[in-house]
Amino acid sequence: MTKRLGGLLLIVCGVVGFDRVSFAADFPVPPTVADGAKLVSVYSDDRFFEGPSWDTKSKKLLFTAFGSGKDATQILRLDGPGKVAVWADKTEGVNGTYLGNDGRLLGAQAFGHRVMSYGIGANGPADSQVLLFDTKLNQPNDIAQAPGGNIYFTDPDFDKREKSAVFLLNIKGDVVKIIHDMPVPNGLIVSNDGQTLYVGDSHLALWRAYSIQSDGTAGPGRVFFNPDTERKDAPDGMSIDEQNNLYFSGRGGVWVAGKFGNSLGLIAVPEFCSNVTFGGEDGKTLYLTCSKQVYSLAMKVRGGQFVRKPTK
Repeated sequence: MTKRLGGLLLIVCGVVGFDRVSFAADFPVPPTVADGAKLVSVYSDDRFFEGPSWDTKSKKLLFTAFGSGKDATQILRLDGPGKVAVWADKTEGVNGTYLGNDGRLLGAQAFGHRVMSYGIGANGPADSQVLLFDTKLNQPNDIAQAPGGNIYFTDPDFDKREKSAVFLLNIKGDVVKIIHDMPVPNGLIVSNDGQTLYVGDSHLALWRAYSIQSDGTAGPGRVFFNPDTERKDAPDGMSIDEQNNLYFSGRGGVWVAGKFGNSLGLIAVPEFCSNVTFGGEDGKTLYLTCSKQVYSLAMKVRGGQFVRKPTK
């Protein structure tokens, strides 16, 4: 089903009578998951959670929360199992976030039609910067940054699927529409080498890959991952590990795909999973934001952000 919150269309898909246990048994546990690891609930309440990012300095997880109403959008900080602090209130719909190369938190602001950058302070944003404001945008949804500094964000048209796009905000501050052939682009991530942009489509329920050109724009896209399952839960956010494996939320949980688009298995999740990121002091914890739940999962690998060397 779909859920609308103050103009933001959240995709919350499910199947009535679905037996997740039998479904999970049809697919292997990805080899990147720690042996015997299980999902651990680290926080829960009645809201929809999204946009997780791990701050490497404070060693804390930041994630977004959507309550009832346009003003009930927050960025929360996980301070311990079952314990959160409101890090930013009334965020005007910040949905996807990403820890930028400079250590600031990037945010795609759906209701405010902005791309934001926040200095990460101990009790909230040390400062807030507007990197882009354009009322013609539909609702910025997810955001990522390439090692060289270019920022990419999705702007889906959930209602009519006519004006969806992926944009490049380059290091000069120029904004370029680089992808307009996807009905509903949602989550996105850049490869560790900065050569490929991966984008999920919530309407076609698959993931595409685009080569990144020397000027930061995208070359022709191709279908990168479309798992062999009848589940059509909408693809949402994603992450990448140090081995260039991709972690795609949607289609029944979190799928792990190799760098060539081969399936490595499925992390089955009881609820709809909106997004994933790596964190933990050693970078080997996968955090999953879901409907009413945030989970952690022990991994054998570190997240890609722990091994990247941003270029100036």
